[in-house]
Amino acid sequence: MGLKEQLMQDYKDAMKSADVLKKNTVNMVRAAIKQYEVDQRVNLDDDADIVKIIKKQVKMRADALSDFAKAGRDDMVEGYMKEIEILKSYLPEEMGEEEIKARVKEIAEKLGVEANMKNMGMLMKNAMAELKDKADGSAVNKAVKEFLSGK
Repeated sequence: MGLKEQLMQDYKDAMKSADVLKKNTVNMVRAAIKQYEVDQRVNLDDDADIVKIIKKQVKMRADALSDFAKAGRDDMVEGYMKEIEILKSYLPEEMGEEEIKARVKEIAEKLGVEANMKNMGMLMKNAMAELKDKADGSAVNKAVKEFLSGK
């Protein structure tokens, strides 16, 4: 079963079990996918494209969390945290911090990159090309900076 079909099934299950938060969250993702399909005039059947849309939705909510926290809207923070948790259940497992560091080191050795901040662009470009769907960009950036600074 593809991710699109999984979302539809989970939407139906959430409606049957009266899980309003999950139903609304899954419906919002389905709407974002449909909007992308209409805008780009394509039919998304590839899970990789759907994962990108879900990641974008997670990022939007994560960015809004700090604004809600500053405004003292704890109810919105809690709701968004639950939505992020639901959305992440549809994403593939991401690499851990130590695994990212090891991969960055391997990539640097393969490229012959020295531990010098001048090589940041080249190493970051190659690391993101290899790890883009497996790791968070900020975690890769942190690992690259640590490697180049010699830590």
